[in-house]
Amino acid sequence: MNRLAKTAAAALLSVSTLALVPASPALAETVLRLDEVAVGELDPAKASDYADSILMFNVYDTLVLPAQGAPGLVPHLAESWSADGNNHTFKLREGAKFQSGNPVTAEDVVFSLDRMQAIGQGLSYLFTNVEKAEAVDDQTVTFVLKEPYAPFVASMLRLPIVDKKLVMENLGDGEGEMKDWGQAFLSANGAGTGAYKVTSHNPQQETVMAKNADYFLGVPDAAPDTVRLRYGLEPATVRTLISQGEHDISSQWLPPEVLKALSEDGAQLLTESGSGAFYVKMNTTKPPLDDPECRLALAKAFDYAAAIKMIAVTDDVSQGSPATGAIPVGMLGANPPSAELLRDMDAAKNHLNSCRYNPGDHTIEISWIAEVPLEERFALLMQANFAELGVSSEIKKMPWALFAEQVSKAENTPHISQIFNNAVTGDPDTLLYGMYDSKAPGTWQSPEHLKDSDVDRLLEEGRVNTDEAARAKAYAELNNRLMAIAPTIYGYDRQSVFAASDRVKVPAMSDPSKAFGLDGMGFSFRLMEMQDQN
Repeated sequence: MNRLAKTAAAALLSVSTLALVPASPALAETVLRLDEVAVGELDPAKASDYADSILMFNVYDTLVLPAQGAPGLVPHLAESWSADGNNHTFKLREGAKFQSGNPVTAEDVVFSLDRMQAIGQGLSYLFTNVEKAEAVDDQTVTFVLKEPYAPFVASMLRLPIVDKKLVMENLGDGEGEMKDWGQAFLSANGAGTGAYKVTSHNPQQETVMAKNADYFLGVPDAAPDTVRLRYGLEPATVRTLISQGEHDISSQWLPPEVLKALSEDGAQLLTESGSGAFYVKMNTTKPPLDDPECRLALAKAFDYAAAIKMIAVTDDVSQGSPATGAIPVGMLGANPPSAELLRDMDAAKNHLNSCRYNPGDHTIEISWIAEVPLEERFALLMQANFAELGVSSEIKKMPWALFAEQVSKAENTPHISQIFNNAVTGDPDTLLYGMYDSKAPGTWQSPEHLKDSDVDRLLEEGRVNTDEAARAKAYAELNNRLMAIAPTIYGYDRQSVFAASDRVKVPAMSDPSKAFGLDGMGFSFRLMEMQDQN
């Protein structure tokens, strides 16, 4: 038999043998389906709220991560870091690549900071005190600060590293060398190293992501193959979809009774205890709330105990706990749990009598976010509370996107706004600076439009003081000052609660030893486990 015949015979035998082996069933693709409030901002230089954070933590990576089940930070894209005065140097890990295949270098880190500062949106205020970043070599980058900044390394949690080469290849229209800094491109495309790649993105409807097979840490087989993050689903729709097995994790914005009903139907209740609270913001530039006495009257009239009852889900699970001030319990500078805020109508009436305005001459506009139905209930609660003082009000429903646009100008901002805010790095600086510093008004975080020199001074002390005891003292004084001038009603300290199907396991939101302690980080899809789907 010649070589050709032998080869043909071997091939035939191989085919015949294969025919006798039962075919293995193809593994079904697992799809994780969840929802959040629109808009889903994909550009890391503009990201700031919860939906944005979910996208950032999966499409991009940062130099450090919060430790799981413990305080502190651990290496991620950086393998180590050190400080020398105002210089902070990070050594990058070897072998990390962007989803494009480009290697991660120190130049990408420099570019990511430069881009964040140039665009000046999102969480760029975290980096206003950074004079520059320098690439020492391909794997080493140094950040030079203008002055000491105690939570600087923690701020690295919010500097997603962007693929410079890819962005430079996709610059849009604009002036100067950097044109639009790739804003048009990054509004619809990912340019990160993350465990998930964006396959399609509509910021009002849905973002679809798929596993990044080349992720530098690997992605476990049990993690979802595809993720569909939907925006703006109605609570009734979410309840129906989860009950019918067509949705996996709800947003945190479901009313308590819907979460309870889903739990009774067999859904899991996942929780995330971050570092945030429910804040009722008062526009300090608009009469009568430009008078602190009038604001204090409303703050004292608010029924804090009723608010806590409104957010109970079950006997064991709640969406929050009593507030003690501007800083959530457990954070640096916070008051103890025993100092919980309580309603005091006598004090409210005394403050109102000291207000220079006649309450009957003004109607307070109370806004609530359309995608967060629980806020309508708080609006009704406030309307009833204020009416007892003789203060009339009207309630206005606003979509999130319209609210975020309107509060950019004080004259367009309602008297009363409701937001849920958190310390985006776990440090009080990143909770309070964006809300109250006079240089940071006009965002969804700061509809108070507050300008107070004492608040500015104490915020600065908390930033530049490297001594922990001195920082705690500054934040305690800041807490007291904010309570004294009442730009905000501090409703309650927040805990996020999500309903989930039994097809998904989320250790970071069900096992305290694996929790991150940073809002949104629990939605690291690579750490989730999915059951096979048909």
